[in-house]
Amino acid sequence: QVQLVESGGGLVQAGGSLRLSCKASGRTFSNYAVGWFRQAPGKEREFVSAIIRTASSTYYADSVKGRFTMSRDNAKNMAYLQMNSLKPEDTAVYYCAADLRGWSTPKSNDYNYWGQGTQVTVSS
Repeated sequence: QVQLVESGGGLVQAGGSLRLSCKASGRTFSNYAVGWFRQAPGKEREFVSAIIRTASSTYYADSVKGRFTMSRDNAKNMAYLQMNSLKPEDTAVYYCAADLRGWSTPKSNDYNYWGQGTQVTVSS
């Protein structure tokens, strides 16, 4: 079992920044990949970013590339999503997820465990 808890969401003006955190517990954190997804009202959940278990590779959706940076600290069982230059279209509930296979994927069905989500609202 893996438990994931997101934090760091909030209300920010366009152009601002937020840093999301994902605290993991349960299975050995360094054994699985972590992804960030988001879901806006009335839309399907979409891939944002992912990082493999060793943190040597990260992947981003085209919509956030150059603005968001994902990282992880295996010693602290933490994953992070630094979001800069936020836009109103980034408004969504953001979820972190665990892929027990260890390598990252943009497909939500490949992830085994999910957090409860944290709301990010970007005002124009």
